[in-house]
Amino acid sequence: MKQFRFFSAAMLTLLLVTSCASQKRAWYLQDAQPFTPEQIAQSGQIRIKPLDRLTIVVNSKDPELALPFNSSSSYNSLTGTSNYGSANVQSLQVRTVDENGMLDMPVIGKIECKGKTRSELAQTIADKIIEGGYINDPSVNVQFADMKISVTGEVARPGQYDVTRDKITIFDALAMAGDLTIYGVRGDVAVIREVNGVRTIEYLDLTSKDIFTSPAFYIQQNDMIYVKPNKYKAQSGEISQNRNFYLSLVGTAISVATLIITLTK
Repeated sequence: MKQFRFFSAAMLTLLLVTSCASQKRAWYLQDAQPFTPEQIAQSGQIRIKPLDRLTIVVNSKDPELALPFNSSSSYNSLTGTSNYGSANVQSLQVRTVDENGMLDMPVIGKIECKGKTRSELAQTIADKIIEGGYINDPSVNVQFADMKISVTGEVARPGQYDVTRDKITIFDALAMAGDLTIYGVRGDVAVIREVNGVRTIEYLDLTSKDIFTSPAFYIQQNDMIYVKPNKYKAQSGEISQNRNFYLSLVGTAISVATLIITLTK
């Protein structure tokens, strides 16, 4: 009886330890200390890159003065109309940054926008308009027309997602995709990024607070995030493939045997 109780206690302890270890594998920021301040990176804002597509609308207290800067003649208008006096049409006019990071604006010409945030580009355009003596009170609104990121692998909802904010973290991106599944490897999440024609891959450990200092903690437009499966998912996938192979093999053998029996009758 004593041996049975000892065995039961040992098994219960083993189950508790195993359960705690399994839970810990799913935790984020395991080494972070509560109430410990972390310096927030100032370079996390999404910055404009070559070939980004933007919508830019200039406004003024006198709407007539702003009309030339919203001309649809040099825009790729999604509506196919040149009625730039309409606010609805203006919001659909899309301008593409060229390969050199320059933006061609009506009246004021080319403006360098590579590496600028939306607000910085808006201020640059407003300053150019004022310096040229065109409008004394310009208000410039800059938006990304189709900024997206991709999240693939072991997440609940893999796919491509629109980004509407100027600053988005890896945790925000994973939350869009419904978070990692229980099979996702939290210590080795890949962020694939293209900068100046060069593709880089940064690996993030979601279980460590060191993630805050990674250049990939803040996601940029067109980034791809990949969460690889753990060994348990890989093994189950291999078992499933082998099972399907053997079932297919058995089915083929049965079909051949049936055919032989039929032909020999």
